[in-house]
Amino acid sequence: MTETRNSFAVGLTVFAAVLMLLVGMFQAVEGLVALLGDTLFVVGQEWTFSFDVTTWGWIHLITGIVIAAAGYFVLTGSVWARSVGVFLAGLGALLNFLWLPYYPVWSVIIITLNVLVIWALTAHGRDITR
Repeated sequence: MTETRNSFAVGLTVFAAVLMLLVGMFQAVEGLVALLGDTLFVVGQEWTFSFDVTTWGWIHLITGIVIAAAGYFVLTGSVWARSVGVFLAGLGALLNFLWLPYYPVWSVIIITLNVLVIWALTAHGRDITR
């Protein structure tokens, strides 16, 4: 007896992988902007997690590269990459939550995309590996 793939689930997992690639690139660009133009971001109040903008730049750049790499491995059907992808999407959402005082609209968009990645990988991630 052969198993059939749910084409919707496979498509959703591919969507999650491509979204991880995009979110990773967005986050890396966000990190580059913070590194190269740290005067672009202005914070009006003191916040609990108020790191230097250059520190945030490095955090976002490294996280973005790792998320994009995990997205590539999810796209290739790697089983371990789904778990890593869920963890990294959660980490990306948390980091962007902490980044809210610096760039609120962008942070909310990236948090939303990370939540979509988590949902797609947990609900339908195994269907791409069959």
